[in-house]
Amino acid sequence: MRDETIPTHCPYCALQCGMNLRGVRQPDAAGTAVEVVERPDFPVNRGALCGKGRTSPSLLSSRVRLTAPLIRSHATGRLEPATWEEALRTIADRLRRTREEHGADAVGVFGGGGLTNEKAYTLGKFARVVLGTSQIDYNGRFCMSSAAAAHGKAFGLDRGLPFPLEDIPRTGCVILVGSNLAETMPPALRYLTELKENGGKLIVIDPRRTKTAEQADLHLAPRPGTDLALALGLLHEVVAQGRTDEEFIATRTTGWADARAAAMAHWPELVERITGVGVPELREAVRLFCDAPSAMVLTARGPEQHSKGTDTVSAWINLCLATGRAGRPLSGYGCLTGQGNGQGGREHGQKADQLPGYRKLDDPAARAHVAEVWGVDPESLPGPGRSAYELLDALGGDVKSLLLMGSNPVVSAPRAAHIEGRLRSLDFLAVADVVLSETAALADVVLPVTQWAEESGTTTNLEGRVLLRRKAVDAPAGVHSDLQVLGALAGLLGHEKGFPADPEEVFEELRRASAGGLADYSGITYRRIAEEDGVFWPCPEKEGDPHPGTPRLFLDRFATPDGLARFVPVGHRPAAEEPDAEYPVLLTTGRVVAQYQSGAQTRRVDELNAAAPGPFVELHPQMAERLGVREGDPLAVVSRRGRATGPARITTGIRPDTVFMPFHWPGEGRVNTVTNPALDPTSRMPEFKVCAVRLEPADRGAVA
Repeated sequence: MRDETIPTHCPYCALQCGMNLRGVRQPDAAGTAVEVVERPDFPVNRGALCGKGRTSPSLLSSRVRLTAPLIRSHATGRLEPATWEEALRTIADRLRRTREEHGADAVGVFGGGGLTNEKAYTLGKFARVVLGTSQIDYNGRFCMSSAAAAHGKAFGLDRGLPFPLEDIPRTGCVILVGSNLAETMPPALRYLTELKENGGKLIVIDPRRTKTAEQADLHLAPRPGTDLALALGLLHEVVAQGRTDEEFIATRTTGWADARAAAMAHWPELVERITGVGVPELREAVRLFCDAPSAMVLTARGPEQHSKGTDTVSAWINLCLATGRAGRPLSGYGCLTGQGNGQGGREHGQKADQLPGYRKLDDPAARAHVAEVWGVDPESLPGPGRSAYELLDALGGDVKSLLLMGSNPVVSAPRAAHIEGRLRSLDFLAVADVVLSETAALADVVLPVTQWAEESGTTTNLEGRVLLRRKAVDAPAGVHSDLQVLGALAGLLGHEKGFPADPEEVFEELRRASAGGLADYSGITYRRIAEEDGVFWPCPEKEGDPHPGTPRLFLDRFATPDGLARFVPVGHRPAAEEPDAEYPVLLTTGRVVAQYQSGAQTRRVDELNAAAPGPFVELHPQMAERLGVREGDPLAVVSRRGRATGPARITTGIRPDTVFMPFHWPGEGRVNTVTNPALDPTSRMPEFKVCAVRLEPADRGAVA
């Protein structure tokens, strides 16, 4: 078995890069002999991997992960090793007691965008069938829920990219909004490189001159929180220059008059004052975008993680629709999903308002279909629950007990110190994770679960391509899969059937539950995924020849009842929290190449930790000079919610009115202590990307 090569996928971001694993676990102190081998035949990354993917086998080592259940001792207050029987029975007893004493909705469930489709599906089913609770959501709400909401409004269907990545180098112009692909998804940068090699133009919109922005033909650096005004200003200029596609608007859209009127209220000089982007730059962006025979707009967390994120994405979609850059080959709006299964994770039921297949929980027909698959009365299914932040905020109040899988909100949630306090206030917290994350460390019971190379299961990447991760090695003794955990808990709570541990058996049920839904997986099988390098949904089951899958959406019609795309009229409004005399500086947050999300896993990989050992505060030389700050000086970034500290990193690659901090670390460097939980009214996305702060030397009083 030492030389056996098993094709699988990276455990990190939504590219889900293909890789081969070779070797087997060894019973020595090193923990594993698994090595990553290139998989050049997989089309998404063609063998390329970033440092995170290349070092991912490090996490298989018993030295860095949990290998036995832990229960908090009443005598010592510490987490101490326990048997699986003790741990599972404790969880079941405490969840049962909470339901009996306070009602089903006193039990909460919190999932993650890294869970496989099978796990996300089973977690949603477990919450609604076994626990009977409406209180379930997941950390993907923090990822691209604003784009998903805008997708649904405009197109009737949410899939991150309506076309495969291979189309990007073949288009004529890409506007990339709030994405630093060079650091967040390094293997995807080649699509932009190839775009330019083919003569296409790249416009990058980001308040920082990132490594991605350095590749651009045109870099626009708007003030954080003003992407909506920028998009409206571009649409105003398109109209003023007579560059709308009137035939496309007339035949394939509806609602243009109202959207046009809203955009015309944002004339270029006004937009310049709001955003800081000059009128000549606005006009150059319109020229590059409209001169190209085809074009795309791609957004990421930059414009989406705002209290107006849904409207912002709608404005970018309006720009595509008005210029005929949607529903046509090599054109369209797309969202670059972040988490490994951020796409599939929101399609099959762990989101507060959804059932499998992207069905709405308040739709009677959807409830009837899924209830039949599950063998329950539709009336027994609870209604929609709270969104992620609202659920976390309710902990210790209405929600007394929480089962959490695959998430680390102590680091990743906005206003994180408050959320940490809510977690501590729970009557009972159970966490299933690979490592002892900062959230798991607060739990009453911690369960060690398998990870990517120790189990099989499907994920859905940012293109909507359903992929198969394959088991390559056995987990350490004492580690169980999430599916085993949910099945065992279901049995202890009176549901001995319906929760299998075999992922392919779960997927077969998921196929039936999703059939006829927007995210229809019914024609997808493990065999097809393996043979075809993934299958694009929707892929309904057909008699005779199988459905080929749908790499490109909307070429004939949009997924609305009448087949027409909807313009959504939107207008600019300020961020929920603007700078003032007490907090005069703008803060924005993001990622660095060597760490991932809350860092719970990557901070345990020596090579990655050496490359990015801790947080920092990035600021412009003008701000540094005004404050008397030198490179490396310890700085505190303070908001109305708390403070985070890190050494100063001085660079001309950021706006003079803005500071930046990455969000991968806990403790004093936890920037999400500072961030604002103001929510988008539609998507319920928190405003991670902008808030008002002041800067202080970490050891003395305020300076700005």
